[in-house]
Amino acid sequence: MKIKILGSGTSTGVPEIGCTCPVCTSIDPRDNRLRTSALVYTDDTTILIDCGPDFRQQMLSTSFERIDGVLISHEHYDHVGGLDDLRPFCRFGEIPVFAETYTAERLRTRLPYCFAENKYPGVPNILLHDIEAGYPFYINNTEIIPLRVMHGKLPILGYRIGKLAYITDMLTMPEESYEQLKGIEVLILNALRLDQHITHQNLAEALETARRIDARETYFIHMSHQMGLHADIAKRLPPHVHLAYDGLEIICSK
Repeated sequence: MKIKILGSGTSTGVPEIGCTCPVCTSIDPRDNRLRTSALVYTDDTTILIDCGPDFRQQMLSTSFERIDGVLISHEHYDHVGGLDDLRPFCRFGEIPVFAETYTAERLRTRLPYCFAENKYPGVPNILLHDIEAGYPFYINNTEIIPLRVMHGKLPILGYRIGKLAYITDMLTMPEESYEQLKGIEVLILNALRLDQHITHQNLAEALETARRIDARETYFIHMSHQMGLHADIAKRLPPHVHLAYDGLEIICSK
């Protein structure tokens, strides 16, 4: 199994428009962070996790092939703003999109033309599937376990796929989700910045979460320019904990 990080940035992306800080003006490509998203490749399945407003740009440098399913963490625009850009991938057939009922209802409201009885020609051929935290489902032969995490006071989803876990926008997580993460090898986890935030983990909180879960390797995503320069922060991390970057590919056992 392999995961490719399409984007490792927070809602404004990095560089942030109008900012001249050292991160936003950095020439290190690892400091350029599109909005958070990833592709997971298993033996029989290609899965997109979140589909933000940078999706088109992200996929221009990625091989064009069938997407078997899209996992949505929550309704915020930086995680769903690119769903219309799934249109070219519908050449391979209908694309299932999996989301909690609350999120699915809001997607139907925002993109009504995608779910109309008589669709306009050329709109994305996507089908929403309601899922629930703690109840596994399958895409082809690949098992997906949705996990409850809390984005401040908003309940959202993380996902476990085999020995891989992907969690974004989390501030806290209930004990049952920690239990569901036992035995994972690779953890993809959000870490927004150095200072505390009311709805996201900062670096110190993310490090504590990573310590509790104790995956073989942990990679931080959903980083703002306030995280600091990739090269500087990477030196401060413990062994087996890393800052992700756009285009990073990580191998994980099934």
